[in-house]
Amino acid sequence: MANLRSCRFHLLFAFQFLLFVQTKVLCYQYKVGDLHAWGVPTSANPLVYAKWSKYNNLRIGDSLLFLYPPSQDSVIQVTESSYNSCNITDPILHMNNGNSLFNVTTNGDFYFTSGEPGYCAKKQKLHITVGNVSAYSPSSDPGALPDSAPSYPTVFGPIPQPPSTSSSPLQLSFSVFLTAVIASTASAIFSGIM
Repeated sequence: MANLRSCRFHLLFAFQFLLFVQTKVLCYQYKVGDLHAWGVPTSANPLVYAKWSKYNNLRIGDSLLFLYPPSQDSVIQVTESSYNSCNITDPILHMNNGNSLFNVTTNGDFYFTSGEPGYCAKKQKLHITVGNVSAYSPSSDPGALPDSAPSYPTVFGPIPQPPSTSSSPLQLSFSVFLTAVIASTASAIFSGIM
């Protein structure tokens, strides 16, 4: 009888452990701009960062990756008023290593621009909204951006799209079945050892 309870305990423990291991991580790293490294937008696409922020919905846990030559540029986080006036003298955060990562830890609005003089005025700036804050409203702007996401070639290879957050019942059933099979096998092995 004691051996049967031990077997059940091991089975339950193995099942819980494998279920924990299969938990999906829903955090993503977004390369800012998708088009190329962080830099001054071209005259052919001056709104690259405004379009990019419209088509990417960030959540807490996500991160922004700014890629740029460190000898030529930097990224600073600024206040809304500094963003609007392109004031780069008193940043909240200064990043200058060429491979700068900003982790989103709270909901709200975040403002970024280049730390190089004059680049912000050339539209090298980014405003993102995280969470349920009232974001960009196409109906309030007569020059609204199109509803379809632009397609750009990338210098660093294709940008993978985040997977869908919903799981089909078939995927979920298979996952539970696989977990049960592995847990049963692990329990049988543990029972044989002990």
